[in-house]
Amino acid sequence: MGFGPVAPEKDEPVFHADWEKRALGLTLSCGAFGAWNIDESRHVRESIPPADYLSASYYEIWIRALDTLLERHGFATRDELRSGKSLTQGAVPMCILKAEMVAGMLARGGPCDRPVHVEPQFAAGDRVKTRNSHPESHTRLPRYARGKLGRIEAVQGSFVFPDDNAHGNGENPQWVYTVVFDAAEIWGDGCDPTLTVSVDAWESYLEHL
Repeated sequence: MGFGPVAPEKDEPVFHADWEKRALGLTLSCGAFGAWNIDESRHVRESIPPADYLSASYYEIWIRALDTLLERHGFATRDELRSGKSLTQGAVPMCILKAEMVAGMLARGGPCDRPVHVEPQFAAGDRVKTRNSHPESHTRLPRYARGKLGRIEAVQGSFVFPDDNAHGNGENPQWVYTVVFDAAEIWGDGCDPTLTVSVDAWESYLEHL
């Protein structure tokens, strides 16, 4: 998009300011309410209008998305979010995250591997094409990798399908594959021919050649 190369910050701290620690803590605490899943939260972040998203820092994006989730699920109204004060009785959390619970919760993480009862349609070495679809709903298939030819490098296992899970339509797990694309397939003429791009893609994103 013309934003130039990524320039990593040398000796970057974990947090640049104390409010970022609070943003992380709030996101973890509210996630423990049990009202939404990681895929819904990702979709909300990615639905922030581009101008707002690109002008915001990492944790600003988290907080803006958290505002939307809290309002959507009835924990706070827009007026309450703006004032910082409770004005009505909101939804009741399923769980309240206490300090002594944090270490265990972080250690458990959020595993999303799930069994499926069908064999994978693809195997390592297969040539595939990604579907050229542009849904308004959530998807984990990058736009730059749609309608592209690639090769299956590995079968990674079966995992929750985020496109459905983000919208409350069930986990509906699928096989996931690492697909490798040549640089020219992604960037066209003039690219560095020694580069490749790898994408982890759910089975329904792929077509046989």
